[in-house]
Amino acid sequence: MPISTERLDTGAGGGFLPDRGYIAELARPWKLLSLAIGMGWLLFGALNYGISDWDVGISILMGGLTYVFAPWSVGTILAAIRRRPRGWILRIVTALFVAWIVVDGIYVLYHTMMGNEMFRIENFYASSALYLLAGSIWLYRGSLREFLTNVRDLFRSTV
Repeated sequence: MPISTERLDTGAGGGFLPDRGYIAELARPWKLLSLAIGMGWLLFGALNYGISDWDVGISILMGGLTYVFAPWSVGTILAAIRRRPRGWILRIVTALFVAWIVVDGIYVLYHTMMGNEMFRIENFYASSALYLLAGSIWLYRGSLREFLTNVRDLFRSTV
Protein backbone atom coordinates (compact mmCIF):
# COMPACT_ATOMS: atom_id res chain seq x y z
CA MET A 1 0.00 0.00 0.00
CA PRO A 2 1.81 3.15 -1.18
CA ILE A 3 1.82 6.36 0.79
CA SER A 4 -1.07 8.44 -0.44
CA THR A 5 -1.45 12.18 -0.59
CA GLU A 6 -5.12 11.88 -1.44
CA ARG A 7 -6.24 13.04 2.01
CA LEU A 8 -3.86 15.92 2.60
CA ASP A 9 -6.82 18.26 2.86
CA THR A 10 -7.75 19.07 6.43
CA GLY A 11 -11.47 19.40 5.98
CA ALA A 12 -14.30 17.44 4.43
CA GLY A 13 -14.38 17.75 0.68
CA GLY A 14 -11.06 19.56 0.50
CA GLY A 15 -12.09 22.25 2.96
CA PHE A 16 -9.69 24.63 4.58
CA LEU A 17 -10.53 24.19 8.26
CA PRO A 18 -9.95 21.00 10.24
CA ASP A 19 -12.84 18.55 10.28
CA ARG A 20 -13.90 15.96 12.87
CA GLY A 21 -11.54 13.45 11.27
CA TYR A 22 -8.62 15.75 11.97
CA ILE A 23 -9.64 16.10 15.60
CA ALA A 24 -10.07 12.31 15.88
CA GLU A 25 -6.58 11.80 14.44
CA LEU A 26 -5.11 13.73 17.37
CA ALA A 27 -6.44 10.99 19.68
CA ARG A 28 -4.59 8.12 17.95
CA PRO A 29 -2.52 6.27 20.57
CA TRP A 30 0.73 6.38 18.56
CA LYS A 31 0.42 10.14 18.12
CA LEU A 32 -0.32 10.67 21.80
CA LEU A 33 2.65 8.46 22.70
CA SER A 34 4.96 10.44 20.41
CA LEU A 35 3.62 13.66 21.96
CA ALA A 36 4.33 12.30 25.45
CA ILE A 37 7.87 11.35 24.46
CA GLY A 38 8.49 14.77 22.90
CA MET A 39 6.99 16.60 25.87
CA GLY A 40 9.12 14.49 28.19
CA TRP A 41 12.22 15.58 26.31
CA LEU A 42 11.14 19.23 26.35
CA LEU A 43 10.39 19.12 30.08
CA PHE A 44 13.68 17.35 30.81
CA GLY A 45 15.52 20.09 28.92
CA ALA A 46 13.57 22.81 30.69
CA LEU A 47 14.48 21.40 34.08
CA ASN A 48 18.09 20.41 33.41
CA TYR A 49 19.77 22.56 30.76
CA GLY A 50 19.57 25.93 32.54
CA ILE A 51 18.77 27.96 29.42
CA SER A 52 17.00 31.18 30.39
CA ASP A 53 14.28 30.98 27.75
CA TRP A 54 13.57 27.26 28.11
CA ASP A 55 11.24 26.55 31.02
CA VAL A 56 8.31 24.30 31.81
CA GLY A 57 5.66 26.85 30.85
CA ILE A 58 6.94 27.52 27.33
CA SER A 59 7.57 23.80 26.81
CA ILE A 60 3.94 22.98 27.60
CA LEU A 61 2.58 25.88 25.54
CA MET A 62 4.69 25.37 22.43
CA GLY A 63 4.61 21.56 22.59
CA GLY A 64 0.83 21.43 22.98
CA LEU A 65 0.15 24.00 20.29
CA THR A 66 2.54 22.25 17.93
CA TYR A 67 0.64 18.99 18.43
CA VAL A 68 -2.66 20.66 17.60
CA PHE A 69 -1.62 22.94 14.74
CA ALA A 70 1.50 21.56 13.01
CA PRO A 71 -0.25 18.74 11.10
CA TRP A 72 -2.87 21.23 9.90
CA SER A 73 -0.22 23.72 8.77
CA VAL A 74 1.83 21.13 6.89
CA GLY A 75 -1.26 19.51 5.37
CA THR A 76 -2.68 22.84 4.28
CA ILE A 77 0.57 23.88 2.62
CA LEU A 78 0.99 20.54 0.84
CA ALA A 79 -2.63 20.42 -0.33
CA ALA A 80 -2.51 24.03 -1.55
CA ILE A 81 0.67 23.45 -3.55
CA ARG A 82 -0.53 20.14 -4.97
CA ARG A 83 -4.12 21.06 -5.85
CA ARG A 84 -3.95 24.83 -6.28
CA PRO A 85 -7.56 25.47 -5.17
CA ARG A 86 -9.06 28.93 -5.32
CA GLY A 87 -7.23 31.09 -2.79
CA TRP A 88 -4.33 28.66 -2.51
CA ILE A 89 -1.81 31.41 -1.77
CA LEU A 90 -4.02 32.70 1.05
CA ARG A 91 -4.16 29.16 2.47
CA ILE A 92 -0.36 28.93 2.47
CA VAL A 93 0.00 32.37 4.05
CA THR A 94 -2.57 31.47 6.72
CA ALA A 95 -0.83 28.16 7.50
CA LEU A 96 2.53 29.94 7.75
CA PHE A 97 0.99 32.62 9.97
CA VAL A 98 -0.39 29.96 12.34
CA ALA A 99 3.04 28.31 12.37
CA TRP A 100 4.67 31.66 13.16
CA ILE A 101 2.27 32.24 16.06
CA VAL A 102 3.11 28.85 17.55
CA VAL A 103 6.86 29.06 16.90
CA ASP A 104 7.56 32.73 17.64
CA GLY A 105 4.47 34.67 18.69
CA ILE A 106 3.72 32.57 21.76
CA TYR A 107 7.44 32.50 22.60
CA VAL A 108 7.73 36.29 22.60
CA LEU A 109 4.43 36.84 24.42
CA TYR A 110 5.24 34.29 27.14
CA HIS A 111 8.80 35.47 27.78
CA THR A 112 7.78 39.13 27.72
CA MET A 113 5.15 38.40 30.38
CA MET A 114 7.60 36.32 32.44
CA GLY A 115 10.48 38.79 32.06
CA ASN A 116 12.87 36.13 30.76
CA GLU A 117 15.85 36.79 28.53
CA MET A 118 15.04 35.68 24.97
CA PHE A 119 17.18 34.01 22.31
CA ARG A 120 14.60 34.68 19.66
CA ILE A 121 16.42 33.85 16.43
CA GLU A 122 17.97 30.69 17.86
CA ASN A 123 14.57 29.58 19.11
CA PHE A 124 12.98 30.39 15.77
CA TYR A 125 15.42 28.20 13.85
CA ALA A 126 15.14 25.22 16.20
CA SER A 127 11.39 25.48 16.77
CA SER A 128 10.55 25.97 13.09
CA ALA A 129 12.40 22.81 12.13
CA LEU A 130 10.78 20.82 14.93
CA TYR A 131 7.33 22.23 14.09
CA LEU A 132 7.59 21.18 10.44
CA LEU A 133 9.07 17.79 11.30
CA ALA A 134 6.39 17.05 13.89
CA GLY A 135 3.68 18.28 11.53
CA SER A 136 4.97 16.02 8.77
CA ILE A 137 4.90 12.97 11.04
CA TRP A 138 1.57 13.72 12.73
CA LEU A 139 -0.04 14.58 9.39
CA TYR A 140 -0.32 10.86 8.59
CA ARG A 141 -3.90 9.63 8.86
CA GLY A 142 -3.78 6.05 9.99
CA SER A 143 -2.57 3.61 12.57
CA LEU A 144 1.05 3.08 13.52
CA ARG A 145 0.99 -0.30 11.76
CA GLU A 146 -0.26 1.32 8.52
CA PHE A 147 2.35 4.06 8.83
CA LEU A 148 5.21 1.61 9.29
CA THR A 149 3.92 -0.57 6.43
CA ASN A 150 3.78 2.44 4.12
CA VAL A 151 7.28 3.58 5.08
CA ARG A 152 8.66 0.05 4.55
CA ASP A 153 6.93 -0.20 1.14
CA LEU A 154 8.28 3.21 0.17
CA PHE A 155 11.85 2.17 0.91
CA ARG A 156 11.40 -1.16 -0.88
CA SER A 157 10.13 0.56 -4.02
CA THR A 158 13.08 2.94 -4.16
CA VAL A 159 15.75 0.26 -3.81
